[in-house]
Amino acid sequence: MRSQGHQLKPQDVLLLLKIVSEDNVLWNQKPMAEALGMSQSEVSESVGRSKYARLLDPKGKSVYKMALMEFLQYGLRYVFPVKPGPVVRGIPTAHSTSPLKDQIQSKEHYVWPYGKGTIRGHSILPLYPSAPEAALKDGKLHALLALVDAMRVGRAREKELAVDELKKRLGLGE
Repeated sequence: MRSQGHQLKPQDVLLLLKIVSEDNVLWNQKPMAEALGMSQSEVSESVGRSKYARLLDPKGKSVYKMALMEFLQYGLRYVFPVKPGPVVRGIPTAHSTSPLKDQIQSKEHYVWPYGKGTIRGHSILPLYPSAPEAALKDGKLHALLALVDAMRVGRAREKELAVDELKKRLGLGE
């Protein structure tokens, strides 16, 4: 039963993407927790789970980008599935914002529900409740989360474009 403490949680993906967006192996847990709207203990536990899953190096500072990409590409939509909900005001995500907005023409928008949001669209629950707020503070993180949402909710073309773009942003070629 003890292995249940090692199962990934949605906030682990949020933390890993934030580490990638910061691109700084000297990051510290307290400022990271504040930037993500998480407690320091949540960040600490997330680091532990991510190290156990071999998505973070043993020191817990560097993301294994190839492993993260494999997980995002092949497992995320099964582990943390999402279905679009009713039309609400919110923050654009998936193909409704950069970097996919210019590549995919759609009248259908996806948003994270947020009272001060800029557009209306079908609601998508973010990976973690504080993700929209964190994304508003960090444009790179917002782009990464939008790409991840495109892989979670998109059709084949959107998923393919999101995978290609995410590989570029992770420095994995393509």
